[in-house]
Amino acid sequence: MGTRILIAAVLCLMPAYAAAQTGPGPRGDVLAIHHLIEQYTKAVDTVDLNLLSEIWSHSPEVSFIYPLGEEHGFDAIEQHVFQNVMGGMFSKRDLQTRGMTIYVNGDTGWSEFHWTFYATMRKDGSAVTAHGVETQAYRRESGTWRLVHVRHSEDRQPTP
Repeated sequence: MGTRILIAAVLCLMPAYAAAQTGPGPRGDVLAIHHLIEQYTKAVDTVDLNLLSEIWSHSPEVSFIYPLGEEHGFDAIEQHVFQNVMGGMFSKRDLQTRGMTIYVNGDTGWSEFHWTFYATMRKDGSAVTAHGVETQAYRRESGTWRLVHVRHSEDRQPTP
């Protein structure tokens, strides 16, 4: 009988515990941004434009800075970075992240992480591996975290 009561109590408390881990507050915000980064890597890997639209802010000041240039505004990021580069240049993509740190201050947040990008060139099937470090900035819009800025840099740390 005591075991059943304990199990019932745990089951009743689980939703409250889960809400505390992912709801408002620093820990919940960090987890929400971590999930956003996971969705971002999935959008890179699949060139899923619907997912891309869900994770990015659509405000005009969003930006993406990378070795091929600078894009400003969601439409330019979608077209130039994702459709032309990710979808147009590569037939397969696999973005792996490591060493991630996430910071939150009110309704803004940012992250830093290292990445390795494995891809196959569409034109000739050759394999490509690139390394970088990325900073992303986020803003809470209507209670939901959205990506507002990405900055790629050369990764000077050796890959483990």
